[in-house]
Amino acid sequence: MKSLIFSLISVVLLQGCSTPKDAMTNFPRLKAKENKPPVAQAIPYTAEYHGLTLNDPYHWLKDQSYPEIDDKPVLDYLNQENQYFADFIEPHEPLVESIFEEFKGRINEADESVPWEKNGYRFRWEFSKGAEYRTWIRQKIGEQEEVFLNEAELAKGHEFFDLGDYSISRDNQWLAYSVDTDGDERYDVHLKNLITQELRENVLEGVSSQIEFGADNQSLIYGALSTEKWRVESINLHHFGAEQQSDKKLLEELDEQFFLGFGYTSSEQYLLISSSTRETNETYVINAQQLDQPAQLFASREAGFSYSVDHAQDKFYILANDTHKNFRLAITDEDKPGYDNWQTKVEGSDDVYRLDIQTFNDFMVIKERHQGLDQIKIWPYNDEAFYVDFPEQSYAAYISNNPEFNQQHVRLYYESLVTPDSTFDYQIASGELVTRKVQNIPSGYDPSLYVTERLMAPARDGVLVPVSIVYKKEFKRNASHPLVMTGYGAYGNGYSPSFSTLRLSLLDRGFAYAIAHVRGGDEMGYQWYLDGKLDKRMNTFNDFVDVASFLVEQKYVAKGNISITGRSAGGELMGAAVIQAPELWRSVILGVPFVDVLNTILDDSLPLTPPEWQEWGNPIESKHYYELLQSYSPYDNIKEREYPPMMVTGGLNDPRVTYWEPAKWTAKMRATKTDDNLMVMRINMGAGHFANSGRYGRLKDFAQEFAFILLAHEIQ
Repeated sequence: MKSLIFSLISVVLLQGCSTPKDAMTNFPRLKAKENKPPVAQAIPYTAEYHGLTLNDPYHWLKDQSYPEIDDKPVLDYLNQENQYFADFIEPHEPLVESIFEEFKGRINEADESVPWEKNGYRFRWEFSKGAEYRTWIRQKIGEQEEVFLNEAELAKGHEFFDLGDYSISRDNQWLAYSVDTDGDERYDVHLKNLITQELRENVLEGVSSQIEFGADNQSLIYGALSTEKWRVESINLHHFGAEQQSDKKLLEELDEQFFLGFGYTSSEQYLLISSSTRETNETYVINAQQLDQPAQLFASREAGFSYSVDHAQDKFYILANDTHKNFRLAITDEDKPGYDNWQTKVEGSDDVYRLDIQTFNDFMVIKERHQGLDQIKIWPYNDEAFYVDFPEQSYAAYISNNPEFNQQHVRLYYESLVTPDSTFDYQIASGELVTRKVQNIPSGYDPSLYVTERLMAPARDGVLVPVSIVYKKEFKRNASHPLVMTGYGAYGNGYSPSFSTLRLSLLDRGFAYAIAHVRGGDEMGYQWYLDGKLDKRMNTFNDFVDVASFLVEQKYVAKGNISITGRSAGGELMGAAVIQAPELWRSVILGVPFVDVLNTILDDSLPLTPPEWQEWGNPIESKHYYELLQSYSPYDNIKEREYPPMMVTGGLNDPRVTYWEPAKWTAKMRATKTDDNLMVMRINMGAGHFANSGRYGRLKDFAQEFAFILLAHEIQ
């Protein structure tokens, strides 16, 4: 079943701690420019909740006609901030360009994927030299290759372009693909006859990205979005030639706290439709050949647990955390999907956290995590299970692209902080791990020049927090080197110790790079996630600050010489960290940060707010959660004090972290802070949550952010 990617918004719990007068003068700072920065007008605004008054002088920065954004004062302010950023970055363009060229030099400009096979065809994608977008190619086995999808052609004339998904019918005749040209994550679906090359545009409009063909080759399955909110209201079935508004609803979700998603089992015999929150889901199954039949339920949401399903050998295989938070493995006959029929095959365990499962005709594969380290388990249906041996002690491993149910290998994706992205095929019969591709770095890369460590840092409550750190061999643990630190810690999404070619531009300049695996992710098991949400949310932010203090104590870096960076939930974590301990940081990058926590979680007109109540609590109904969110919302806790230099980013069309979050943070922070350290904001006026489109557009954004870090450390 295809992965369902939901919003990654997080919340930060802050502590007000005093800042020594000299705390911000230990190192030189990146100072504001001589020309004055934009000043957003503070306009009084109050609202009453639970007998308490909420004051928000920058409330007006949310365009009241949203999602239409046409308020002139709002747009004027955003454009002024962009001009201020442009004025700042312009004299540093040689540095930006130098970093950009370093990034490009590590890209294999004429790159291509490892081929995969499906339904009698071999598929691959490629980047031609200098291309922003992929070309998708297929080859009927034994015949000539043909281009079936050219992203560069589709992107022409658009400032932003995203290919959301594509699907090819089982008879190999039809191609459906979804496209977003605004960044608002509302996709249009086009249909192409791969035999005649006939193109039918806008077969579906304003839908979610995911699409699948029906087994009849003449229908499409898709997610219908609300016209008012970015929310999948129903999973629909569209027959070629029919009007979209007449499409059949396979399953509808009325509860705004639940997300709908769908996908076929690996056997393709069944369609699964799942309605999910962070900790609970409800999955239905329909025979793929009989989509007009009623869906059958596996387990109701009232049971209050999470599970995932796949199918093989006339049985459903289920990972469920009903009896243990780290998930048991259960099975049931395909004609008896109901919960009462589930039988435990492997009990849950404190030591083994099960994250993912994929079935094949002759075996299944389970991704596990043991004490925070990834493991891949192969289990033939008629034999004993065993684990794949990988060449390093600390790494990230994933079940990769395996579309062919009858294949006799498992494609795996592997990387570490020092090992480039690698694709392996594990051969079931021989036990051989065959290398299919290792990321090529044309400018050169020698992994033996770099060192990685896994540390355990004590948090203030005594819990040991994992830290992954990487640096060049010349690095000395004497607090003389700068360090960049990042983290995430939300929604049970762990931050893997993965490879980055971009990061080399920091390591080669003497930086160390650290990932704090804070609570709120799932690095140490499902309980690690639970220990960083709702009333325990403070753990996430304390962990991050405590990891930084530990690295200072261990002389990896000096206090005040750490730059921190994070996006989305990680960007909001940066807001928490800079409020709680501003004296620790040399510079801060807040990428599309969810920093206006209280206001957003109070606004149930926003598409992603109701689903977030299970993560933070509902401050509309509960005074307890209102006061809790108010106590840690970064925007609401900005105090008059000194702060380090900051760079803030956002996207005007972002439906996940709306543009006014970074805008309000920037406006209030600039009006409140007492220092003259530089603060800049870059709002992409033609994109959404994922910034520029195209591989080079995104690289240019990152080059500017890296330049900001280097300038803060006075390093070129």
